[in-house]
Amino acid sequence: MSASLDSFLQRATPHALALFRVVIGLLFACHGASSLFGVLGGAMGQGGTIPTGSWPGWYAAVIQLAGGLLVMLGLGTRPAALLSSGSMAYAYFSMHQGNALWPIQNGGEAAVMFCWAFLLVFFTGPGSWALDRVFFGARTEPTAKAAQQEPSAA
Repeated sequence: MSASLDSFLQRATPHALALFRVVIGLLFACHGASSLFGVLGGAMGQGGTIPTGSWPGWYAAVIQLAGGLLVMLGLGTRPAALLSSGSMAYAYFSMHQGNALWPIQNGGEAAVMFCWAFLLVFFTGPGSWALDRVFFGARTEPTAKAAQQEPSAA
């Protein structure tokens, strides 16, 4: 690739990660809101809500709403993303995997995609546009800083 394209991609990466984080968080929060409040088609697209305190649906919906909003806003991004990823792994293995081997066969595609998307957010961090930067300052990610440094000649 050309040097100018590489330079553009390096500058755009934090913004692309932030946009990814915002979209994933918003979609996840919508799932929680639909189950808790009956909006956007309601619980599982069937209308209505999940009964308060029912296991595991109501707790999953709370994690979806809170985790999605926190990730979307970039506030406590890594812990929220890890919790959200784990909840989707649990959802996949407890609700879908027993029906068939592959997600395309067992209806677990959304759970798998959210699980891996939130795991990516956990490892890459919030990118730019995060409220963490407002409250805790614009700290450079250690891994990003180390990756940009060239090895010194000894």
